[in-house]
Amino acid sequence: MRSFFSAIAAIAALLLAAVSVPAIWADRTVVNPDGFVAMAGPLGNDPQFQQALAAATARAVTSQLDAAPALQQLIAPAVQSATQNLAADPGFPAAWAETLRRSNELTVVDPAANANDTGALNLDVAPLLQLVIKKIGAGVGQEIPAPQQVLVSLGSPNQRTAIVRLSEVSSLGVWLAGGALLAFALALVIARRRSTTLALVGLGLAAIAGLWKLGLELLSKSVLDTAGGNAVADMFKQQYVSAAAASFNGWILITLITAGGLVLIGLVSRAAGRRGSA
Repeated sequence: MRSFFSAIAAIAALLLAAVSVPAIWADRTVVNPDGFVAMAGPLGNDPQFQQALAAATARAVTSQLDAAPALQQLIAPAVQSATQNLAADPGFPAAWAETLRRSNELTVVDPAANANDTGALNLDVAPLLQLVIKKIGAGVGQEIPAPQQVLVSLGSPNQRTAIVRLSEVSSLGVWLAGGALLAFALALVIARRRSTTLALVGLGLAAIAGLWKLGLELLSKSVLDTAGGNAVADMFKQQYVSAAAASFNGWILITLITAGGLVLIGLVSRAAGRRGSA
């Protein structure tokens, strides 16, 4: 009976670990605004993304100025100059970080605030437009009103629903991890052969890491195969998926190292036990 209950506790530990680790990762890197900005922030340094962002910003600024056609010819060269040098502007890093924070809030923290939009992720590029428009206004000596919100949507409604649900359960990750540790400790306490339990849990953990890797590849492909709305959305999607995959791959690697350590400790302990009984 001890072996049976030990096996049940070990399986419970593995199942809880399988859910808790992705949940903790998501809570820290996707749901948490600081984590989201830290992971997505470097995307703004990519030259190709900067070019696409500058072109999209120029179009957005021009559309915002449609109500004042008399200014079009005067402002057009300033718009071109300001957007081409957008990434070199000292205010760009702060504006890009604010764009990401707003986007995180719209998509994860308060999705109901933009319920009519069905994109999985909504980039609010208004801070970038405000930066450009302020610079243009200073150049022409006239104050130009700037928009408070300009959205660039990407992804599908199903992916948006998945992100919202992920945000709802990710906060439970730490508690689930605690449950996994308790179940693992219980499995060791009641096991007849702790060395065997250690080795088997290590093998199970390695299998879970393999399933995470497979799931990550399938999810990444699903997101990348979704048709994008524009160049900025497509480029952000590709680079964000790449950054997120690299981040979670690090967690998978740590899990594999931990699994290997458990297997090694289990095998060494079992071998030492056999020598001692010989």
